[in-house]
Amino acid sequence: MKRDKGKLSGTTLQEKYTRIQEALGFSADLLVMHKEFNKGGHCFHIVLLRIDGISDGNGVVELFRSPELQSMDSMDEVIGKIGDHGMNIEHKEYEKDFHKLTISMLEGDTIILFEGREMVLKVSTLKTEGRQVTEPTSQTVIRGPKDAFVESIRINTALVRKRIKNEQLRLERFQSGEKSKANIELMYLADQVDYECLEKIRTRISEGSASLILESGYIEKMIQDNQKTIFPTIMNTERPDEVASNILMGKIAVFVDNTPFVLICPVTFYQFFQSPEDYYHNFNISFLLQTLRFVGFFLSLLAPAIYVGLITHHHAMIPTPLLISLYAQREGIPFPVIIETFLMEFIYEILREAGVRMPRAIGQAVSIVGALVIGQSAVEAGLVSTAVVIVVSITAISSFTMPNYNLAISARILRFIFMGVSYFIGFYGLLLGLMMLCGHLLTITSMGRPYLRGLDNQLSKKDKMMEIRDAK
Repeated sequence: MKRDKGKLSGTTLQEKYTRIQEALGFSADLLVMHKEFNKGGHCFHIVLLRIDGISDGNGVVELFRSPELQSMDSMDEVIGKIGDHGMNIEHKEYEKDFHKLTISMLEGDTIILFEGREMVLKVSTLKTEGRQVTEPTSQTVIRGPKDAFVESIRINTALVRKRIKNEQLRLERFQSGEKSKANIELMYLADQVDYECLEKIRTRISEGSASLILESGYIEKMIQDNQKTIFPTIMNTERPDEVASNILMGKIAVFVDNTPFVLICPVTFYQFFQSPEDYYHNFNISFLLQTLRFVGFFLSLLAPAIYVGLITHHHAMIPTPLLISLYAQREGIPFPVIIETFLMEFIYEILREAGVRMPRAIGQAVSIVGALVIGQSAVEAGLVSTAVVIVVSITAISSFTMPNYNLAISARILRFIFMGVSYFIGFYGLLLGLMMLCGHLLTITSMGRPYLRGLDNQLSKKDKMMEIRDAK
């Protein structure tokens, strides 16, 4: 048998399907079904190959067992019957490229080989079973749609198409990952998209060197701008309404198979403070909610650093009665204020991570009870003061106001840096750190577009979304 890498060639039918078996390592879930036709003294065979579990062979098997097919007198009639009718077969295509055939089988297709013929019939039989569309788990809202993306890329794109019935909506497909061959699709509006950003995404996905892609986070690392920053420059979401609203504003959505999180780019810093729910309220309420999120972000970022700076360097800024109370609480505490605050913040981070990783039924209870017990015990043991427990609690609650989890992680990292700077230099160092942070944000780009844009630009986008909603 010829070992042509491009075509499936061989002298006998057995050599052909044996080559496919060899390419897939004679896998236990590779099913091979033989069908023999003996009519009018003529005997010819057909072989069906599919991978059990990811393919649904009911339609093809039903076709093979149909009395109408049994009455065929020649191979040409059998091929014509399968190709023209196909009964429950969704899609049929003749293929000769060996590599494409094996990839198709790994995607759930069924391959039909005919004795004495070079052509191979590729039938789409992908199983569509999976998790049903449910409520979002990471981005909950009070008012708004309750559906969320699932692990099927086709269901996810359909959820967005239900919301955008526009002939300009485009969907491009790519395959990336040398070993995983993950399906990736880009969705955008042809008349509004930034084609320079679109071309960058196409190029970076096509030239990506990742050998394994299991989740959209792999693609996020692949397509984001090459810069050192802890701030997210690409947004991920599991809400179809958020993806639809961003596509209508000219953004690009990146769908990856087998993950419920869709990427959106390019984005700005302000978008991470927006919730899909903002578009369902009037402007004044939405503006108030976004203002609260900004305040919560700065509290989660600076509250411990401000407390450390006040206690260490800037006593005069504290009212005298409060200063006396704070120092009375600290009497007998064996650690400096920086160690005390670091200790409580570190314990809180451990509790937060434990609450996320533990089983859902007990995770929340353990994290809440653990925080109360440890905080109370630490105060009674004289390890920390009551004021530190209050500051850490305010910081923790403020961090939950941010709709985007990735931005909250950035604030958690910077919080420890600002605490150290405030302890050694005071508010002067804190001000210098904030200036450096603003300078860093000014240098960040998202797909080549500035990360910081004017708030007026964001307000104009909100007005545009209001117009779109009113038009509907």
